[in-house]
This record gives sequence, structure tokens and C-alpha cells, in this order.
Amino acid sequence: MFLMSGWIETVEKETPWFNDAMPNVIYFEIGADNPEEAAAFYSKVFDWKIERAEDDSDYWHILCGEDDPGIEGAVGARHDEWNATINTIQVESINDCAKRVAEAGGRVLAPMISIPGVGDVQYCSDPEGNAFAIMEYYTDDK
Repeated sequence: MFLMSGWIETVEKETPWFNDAMPNVIYFEIGADNPEEAAAFYSKVFDWKIERAEDDSDYWHILCGEDDPGIEGAVGARHDEWNATINTIQVESINDCAKRVAEAGGRVLAPMISIPGVGDVQYCSDPEGNAFAIMEYYTDDK
């Protein structure tokens, strides 16, 4: 699946709603067969600032900018033809939320991924197979 990186520090510092108690959609990922071409398309059509990931992977960060409303996202390799877009939802506890996903009839699709210095992300699906991710940010003590 996809992997978020460095943009989170900026969002956390500059976005007042970042740590609200209610789970919010905080990130989106667009799956593409050719992420570089897709990134160029979205940049041209919507005038989005899009930058290749620092690790030089085929993952392209979509940046909103400091003065623009909205959430940031990315373009990366498509992993499932039916799930071209994945929204990431911030949660207080990734383990508790993954348990609730399963109890409500959804599925945990992949093991939890730790993003050093940021938090943990896990990909899930609802009962109809729509993929989404849940994200728990590290607190100061992690």
C-alpha cells in the first residue's frame, strides 16, 4: 500500500484541527498505473504543487500550501483496480479502531506500518470492500 511521510510535521504545527477528538479524514492517496504521469496530470489540471518523495520512490506528494484550505495527499502505484483512491482517517488508537473495523464487518487488509517519528498507519476496508487507512500519530512520549 502507500506510505505517508514528511508533510505531517507541517500539518501538525500549522493546522488547528489536527488533533481533534473526532476522527477526521486527514490525507488521500490516488492509485495510478503510472504515478509520475498521473502526478503531472493532476498538477496540470488543478495547478497542484506535486513533489516526488524524498526517498526517490514512485510516490508523489500533493501539497496544499500554507494559505490554501484542504488536506494534502499523494499519487502512488495502484494496488487494486477497484480502489483507486484511499482516504486516511486520524484515530486516537489504531489498535482499538482496527478491532472496531473487524467487529463492524470490515477487514484489516495489511499489517500496521510504522512511520518513524510520525505514527502508525493501517489499511482496512468496509463491508463493501472500500479501502481506507487509519492513522495514529505518535505522542511526545513515543
